[in-house]
Amino acid sequence: MATIKRIIKGDFVKIISGANKGTTGKVTQVLAKQKSVLVEGVNNIHRHVKPSQANPRGGHKDIQVPVSIHKVALVVDEKSNKTSRVGLVKNADGGTTRVATQLKNKEIK
Repeated sequence: MATIKRIIKGDFVKIISGANKGTTGKVTQVLAKQKSVLVEGVNNIHRHVKPSQANPRGGHKDIQVPVSIHKVALVVDEKSNKTSRVGLVKNADGGTTRVATQLKNKEIK
């Protein structure tokens, strides 16, 4: 049985704390065990690579570091960048849907 998460892949989120505060982006991956998310265009770092048999010259590569899930908020209105907390509500048929609490429990698609 799959559980519904508050932030899922494809959501548009805003960073609410840390060095990247105020930036927005699309969630590319949710890492549930680490309680973090990968946000497109946020938290990219430059990593140096030692020479090896596979890569004899060594060099550098750009990697993306996850952002803790408590540092992101769901953007419910992309034009004004308004954010909201996400709640879970049970349906009559027994399923669960996500709702935006700042918009008086409006359903999130």
